[in-house]
Amino acid sequence: MKDAIDHTNLLAPPTGDVNLRDFDPAFTAGIASKHDAERKLSADIERLATLQNVFYADRRHALLVIFQGMDTAGKDGAIRHVMSGVSPQGIDVYPFAVPSAMELSHDYLWRCAKVLPERGRIAIFNRSYYEELVVVRVNEAALAREELPPKPTGAKLWQERYEDIVAFERHLIRNGTLVVKFFLHVSKDEQRKRLLERIDLPEKNWKLSAADLHDRLSWDAYQGAYELLLANTSTESSPWYVIPADHKWFTRAAVADVLVARLEGLGLAYPKLSDDGRRQMVDERKALAIS
Repeated sequence: MKDAIDHTNLLAPPTGDVNLRDFDPAFTAGIASKHDAERKLSADIERLATLQNVFYADRRHALLVIFQGMDTAGKDGAIRHVMSGVSPQGIDVYPFAVPSAMELSHDYLWRCAKVLPERGRIAIFNRSYYEELVVVRVNEAALAREELPPKPTGAKLWQERYEDIVAFERHLIRNGTLVVKFFLHVSKDEQRKRLLERIDLPEKNWKLSAADLHDRLSWDAYQGAYELLLANTSTESSPWYVIPADHKWFTRAAVADVLVARLEGLGLAYPKLSDDGRRQMVDERKALAIS
């Protein structure tokens, strides 16, 4: 079993075009079996729990984790498994569904911006403001519901949104938020199998919606929108990780591996007391020992 996954094979380049056909949804990065992946995931879950403690105490950074992907790509399962060892007191998960009337009355970043994590905390976005570059782009009715004032349309509109989101994330990063973005890349054939399973297994019927089947009819349009999104919003400081999603066991192992690496890269440390603070603590310990 490999100790770490080579992330270079998962990164969307920060410059240039992105073709999702260059990323194999069944890729496993040399991890030979589900058993090996689960062993690695277990070790990384323990490591994440330790890192979260230091992260919370350090209080210099916030962590924003974004999950995007087609229906059935495994976003819910990845979040549930990877974060299973993290203290629930330090994490918030936000699933962003169809915007409400209140949310539509604000700019498209508002509903996400108002729940950004504070320093020392983790926020996970299950879908995010990136829906504005995918669902809203493919579905013209969704864009019409936003009732925007007259402004550029077509390619100019989307280019402005790419620029706005890159600037928004740059602002977050400059102010201490680590932004880690995962696109779970599932193949069309694997999605078909998972949708059929949702139909055939009564305990999974609740997961299926008419929208899932309708969106599948626009598969090529969604893939094209995601390629443009990845090409225009993957940056050096906030890259997109294209995570193969045909094998759920690898998806979860890869996500955990990336999170461990990115948190370790922050140089986290427990706060140190000043000399006066340390002397006071020594005195308090002496008093406590004889009380």
